[in-house]
Amino acid sequence: SGVNDFCVKSITKSAFGRREIEIAESEMPGIMMLRKRAKDEKPLRGAHIAGCTHVNAQSAVLIETLVQLGATVRWAACNIYSTQNAVAAALAEAGVPIFAWRGETEEEFWWCLDRCIHKEGWTPNLILDDGGDATHLMLKKYPDYFKAIRGIVEESVTGVHRLYMLSKAGKLTVPAINVNDSVTKNKFDTFYTCRDSILDSLKRTTDIMFGGKQVVICGYGDVGKGCAQSLKGQGCIVNITEVDPICALQAAMDGFRVVRLNEVIRTVDVVVTATGNKNVINRDHMNRMKNGSILCNMGHSCSEIDVVSWQDLPNPDYPHSNLFPLQNSLHTPELTWERVRSQVDHIIWPDGRMIILLAEGRLVNLSCSTISSFVVSVASSTQALALIELYSAPGRYKSDVYLLPKKMDEYVASLHLSTFDAHLTELTDEQAKFMGLNKAGPFKANYYR
Repeated sequence: SGVNDFCVKSITKSAFGRREIEIAESEMPGIMMLRKRAKDEKPLRGAHIAGCTHVNAQSAVLIETLVQLGATVRWAACNIYSTQNAVAAALAEAGVPIFAWRGETEEEFWWCLDRCIHKEGWTPNLILDDGGDATHLMLKKYPDYFKAIRGIVEESVTGVHRLYMLSKAGKLTVPAINVNDSVTKNKFDTFYTCRDSILDSLKRTTDIMFGGKQVVICGYGDVGKGCAQSLKGQGCIVNITEVDPICALQAAMDGFRVVRLNEVIRTVDVVVTATGNKNVINRDHMNRMKNGSILCNMGHSCSEIDVVSWQDLPNPDYPHSNLFPLQNSLHTPELTWERVRSQVDHIIWPDGRMIILLAEGRLVNLSCSTISSFVVSVASSTQALALIELYSAPGRYKSDVYLLPKKMDEYVASLHLSTFDAHLTELTDEQAKFMGLNKAGPFKANYYR
């Protein structure tokens, strides 16, 4: 469809998508409580939000919350495989200008994002980004729009890295809030979501039995920690690769063997990337992987696994991207690709050896499985509060990258405690004075992670 101000796979699926959203709402107490408390005040009245995130039932709850808080929004997907088509249809049916469908090409991805950002008579003044592509496109193609932007909210490691690079180069002319490193994002959404969804992704796509399998996880940040704990609990023998000695020491003390990839690549059954970097797994590694081994990516960046070699050069085919595809990795004549299931490819070498690649190296949990609505509620509440903070306090923040104030982190956590019938202990006046704290918080310093 595309007759009106949206483009989705099939608008006829909207009723099913609406049921998906309603189910997600029942498992997202924090964002629903925030919607209830703030909808009359409408703290985002006048806000024009350009959003580029995964498009699924959980993000739909956030989108509709932003609308109920007074914002007008336009939306596109940050990943070409993670969109739930029925949910996109439900949002379009509800009047949200959304441009997203599962299985977009690279060209369609940039077209959708362009339609999200640019509309005659509508200028965005806030960006909600997941990966930095909306920010990147606006800077490249619509630099004048930045004069109206009050702030950027970014939730991924990849996007935050790009923001810090812009800031370092003096090209970030608006304030940005890094919600990826907020406590409620990285200690809850990132860790618990990945802990649950790595098993779901691997089971749905390969029917693997985990017990006794040799696994290597590249990266032991919050994503890697969640994956490692989950796979270890299923009986896998888990190895970790790390560049950071602090994370490496954590992995070792958690009982994992810390290795270099070349030491284990010939023997492992499953390879999981979770670094946010590029070329973590290259063609040379894949040439040495054993027959039937599984390769997948849990990080945001599609360049962790070198499916298509990417180089940082101006790209004539995708003029708003700075990544240029070089066809010299897995897309070579001697290799045979067989699509055996949705998002599951067998890649066969001339000698008959085969590896199983999931989601073409893109984010496997949102491409091949579903995620917990509850933990996404924590992250969505954080994102909504960050947008409200930037919009309602113009001039408070300079052109730099900030963390969410700890008071807001604690407020987000408190919104979810009632689900567990959890009751907070209160400090006495004497205890608060002894600790140098306000009885109502914040209880942690701003540098706490």
